[in-house]
Amino acid sequence: MRAGRAPAWLALEDGSVYEGVRVGRDGETSGEVVFTTVQTGYQEVLTDPSYRGQIVVFTQPLIGNYGTSACDVESGAVQVRGVVMRELADDPQALPPGVGSLEAWLTEHGVVGIAGVDTRSLVRRLRARGTMRGFLTSRPIERSELVERSRRVPELGEQSLIEEVSPAAPYHLGEGAGPHVVVLDLGVKRHILLNLVERGCRVTVVPSHFTAQQILALRPQGVVISNGPGDPAAARQPIATVRGLLGQVPLFGICLGHQLLGLAMGARTYRMKFGHRGGNHPVQEVKTGRVYITTHNHGYALDESSLPPELIVTHRSLNDGTVEGMRHRDLPAWSVQFHPEATPGPRENVHLFDAFVATVGAHSGAGPGAAGSHRGG
Repeated sequence: MRAGRAPAWLALEDGSVYEGVRVGRDGETSGEVVFTTVQTGYQEVLTDPSYRGQIVVFTQPLIGNYGTSACDVESGAVQVRGVVMRELADDPQALPPGVGSLEAWLTEHGVVGIAGVDTRSLVRRLRARGTMRGFLTSRPIERSELVERSRRVPELGEQSLIEEVSPAAPYHLGEGAGPHVVVLDLGVKRHILLNLVERGCRVTVVPSHFTAQQILALRPQGVVISNGPGDPAAARQPIATVRGLLGQVPLFGICLGHQLLGLAMGARTYRMKFGHRGGNHPVQEVKTGRVYITTHNHGYALDESSLPPELIVTHRSLNDGTVEGMRHRDLPAWSVQFHPEATPGPRENVHLFDAFVATVGAHSGAGPGAAGSHRGG
């Protein structure tokens, strides 16, 4: 990094303070401090709506070495509250045309960041003590005040984060001859939509406040319940919507959508100690024993002991045994906790979009209300 950068500070609610140098915009920010283990894909991480309300720490020590480009974003805005890194590759050399520096991109989008931090020490603290609230600033403030401001940060469950990232009105994508799929947008990533369009689907994206009746009025042949930020148990309207769609149309839940499917059927969720965030998480398919390397971004999980007998676990994390996938015993409704679209991460799970489109095709023609007459999922 260039010498002579202005100082910056990150304070955690446990009283610890990390000093580094400012990157991005001059100012202050706050949020839940989490870490991701991805080695590439920093731009996709920073624009992932599931990170809304959070300050993201990169475990990869060098960030920014391949610049930024318009094709590597997952939404129309930077979603994180702040960014923490060990070293910023500022002004990388020999970037091709159309590719800019991460430093300039962060500044353009008003992101407050800090570099020069011992991220290994920081991540070890988060793993040992759990996810914590934090306050990040490039302005000199007394240490005690830094910590006090971190303790004033609202918990994720107290914030309406889904409403911040969900669209105000429906919109349409794709002109293929395939099925009509409605996506309940709780903070959907761009590549989830692209994977559906690439398979010929006609996609209608609807806001998080849409009810089951409003969605069924669009006559979908399948519904995707998207990823998104925040505490799943606080998403009362989407939970009610998913409950109303069960048995009416094939459902596919991804990440937050996976949790909402469980909640809609009476299961419980819990906050994980430090969550799963990264592109290298091993997940085992229960039926075959096959292990997939998957992309994750979640701080909550389904309590397996609370799952109703109608839900069958299909995938498990090999790191901690958490539920990574499930399906309904009788209805065409299934979900995964990980991100099959990856970005960033391995793309060996995109076949799940093929499976969903095939499921939709198998149930097409029956119309809403007839899905329960088919056995599958």
